[in-house]
Amino acid sequence: MIEAVTFWNEPNNKSHWDLELDPEWRLYAQMVKTAAQAVKAERPQVLRVLGGISPIDPGFMLRLQEFDAVADLDAVAVHGFPLDWNLWPIHDWRGKVAEIEAVTQLPVWVTEVGVSSFGAEEVQEFGLRRTAELLCGRVDRIHWYSLYDLPRAWEATTRHREAEGSSYYRHFHMGLLLEDGTPKRALEQFAQYTPELGICQWFHFEDHRLDAAVEWLKRLGVRRLRTGLSWADHLRPDAQRWFDRMMLSLEDFDLTVTFCFTPESKGLRPHHTSPPQEPREFADFCVEMMRRYS
Repeated sequence: MIEAVTFWNEPNNKSHWDLELDPEWRLYAQMVKTAAQAVKAERPQVLRVLGGISPIDPGFMLRLQEFDAVADLDAVAVHGFPLDWNLWPIHDWRGKVAEIEAVTQLPVWVTEVGVSSFGAEEVQEFGLRRTAELLCGRVDRIHWYSLYDLPRAWEATTRHREAEGSSYYRHFHMGLLLEDGTPKRALEQFAQYTPELGICQWFHFEDHRLDAAVEWLKRLGVRRLRTGLSWADHLRPDAQRWFDRMMLSLEDFDLTVTFCFTPESKGLRPHHTSPPQEPREFADFCVEMMRRYS
């Protein structure tokens, strides 16, 4: 069941939104406003959430409010990875949430939080425990990123790839399971915090991990799952068949679905991070997904 939708992923992160084309986020704000109004009209019971921001920036939130982009939203979301990429310690999690609460009246969700096992699985184990201590009971939604390690044959969504050094390779070790499904140390501990702690797991087009992921999520007692439906993938051959299969497999979970990634033919530039030429077309995609899956 689709419980909530989020509009884009990390819109204030250059790896996910082209800030050269939209340096003040005017185009993003218009896109969110248009899509939120459309989803509200189509499925008013589904919660509408601002795409999780990374970094956690009150100034960005104020900018979106200046553009009246949050009027039809029910919550805003943040992402944080203090043991891997952020320039603040993990113990500051509650303070980072409070920074956003200070500039909005909407509830704050944490739709991605995680710790890489790149250095040691014990670090991930500690990070999971400390995150749960700080956030469980503090925010309405927490989605741990992620269930599976990113396969090494794939690419992580970053700007500079291998040139980022260890920062890049940390992306491949965020799962509670290794790429081949072998459990890590933190997996057993994670089950102590469900169902309050949910999972964020992105499924790529025709992802071979889907069925095994569903089995693990149910075994771990996960109720809340965040995933994505890609606007760019929607234009692939057989996209509808894959979307149908994925959403049917996930129907037993309370889903937060993220709509993101511009088709090359629809962007101001031919890239998935580009603002769309027509914000209404993104809204139309969101509504189509609502009609089919909510």
